[in-house]
Amino acid sequence: MEENQPKTGKYALTYGLILGAISVIFAFMLYTADMHYQGGIAVMLISLAITLAAVIIAMLQFRKANNGFMTFAQGLKIGVGVSLIGGIIGIIFNQLMANVIDPEMMTKAMEFQRNQLMETTALTPEQIDAQMEMGKKFSTPTMQIVFGLIFSLFIGFVFSLIPALVLKRQENLN
Repeated sequence: MEENQPKTGKYALTYGLILGAISVIFAFMLYTADMHYQGGIAVMLISLAITLAAVIIAMLQFRKANNGFMTFAQGLKIGVGVSLIGGIIGIIFNQLMANVIDPEMMTKAMEFQRNQLMETTALTPEQIDAQMEMGKKFSTPTMQIVFGLIFSLFIGFVFSLIPALVLKRQENLN
């Protein structure tokens, strides 16, 4: 029976690709509404909900294919894998968006953020300029890729903990 056990990597890859595709569609929807550079709580919450749904569905499908059984470690591997694959696809699309589709995206994002700071804080224009300069150091493609990968792994791990605990069901080996 061991040789027929489904592989966690297959489920991580499959549902990671699905997550990536849905994320790209969501990002393209934001682009068509000219909201792709604004971010915000609503966009973040929708993205996180999509990720959590993909992680849970992948675990459920694995458990179903594995005769109703899944260990905590298997659930964790699946969840982190789904998030990592989806994150890599999202990062690639974001780089494509920022460098090919809308090369002005980072400029728009910085200007939007500047206006938000002017309206919502008591910072002086000089303090805002200093903050924007600091932000530029973290908005290079390399930093975006590094932080994107770290964020994907972290979210995948956090979003896998509870579902993996709840959905785990081990075979009695007696």
